[in-house]
Amino acid sequence: MIAIASDHGGFRLKAEVLKYLKDKGYEVKDFGTCDEQSVDYPEYGLAVAEAVKSGDCERGIVICGTGLGISIAANKVPGIRAAVCTDSFMARMSREHNNANVLALGERIVGAGLALEIVDVWLKTEFQGGRHESRVDKISEIEKKYSK
Repeated sequence: MIAIASDHGGFRLKAEVLKYLKDKGYEVKDFGTCDEQSVDYPEYGLAVAEAVKSGDCERGIVICGTGLGISIAANKVPGIRAAVCTDSFMARMSREHNNANVLALGERIVGAGLALEIVDVWLKTEFQGGRHESRVDKISEIEKKYSK
């Protein structure tokens, strides 16, 4: 299951990504928003992050105008590694090297065609582990240090 959410600035791109995922046969849980009325992106980033953290969803996708604000909000949840990706190389590296479990996109930054390519690469790429595992573990240690 993939969790997805956006604020008003990412609503149209979220609709494109949601349709694409469903057409590809993915199970998706939509956490909103449901229109282009102004909303606060932290609420939507948090909803996806909590769904991934709890295990209800395997991965998440968050979308706002730039991908930045909503990714910052999602990254406040321990265990979440949200990566803003603006091309397929970043998407692949975020998975292979960083084990990103949330993808962040910016509607004002990438068009729908590129966004769907990024989503496709991100979902199909697995974490390489190995030397990258210890680095991801160090990120977890930083989270533990500051969550006390």
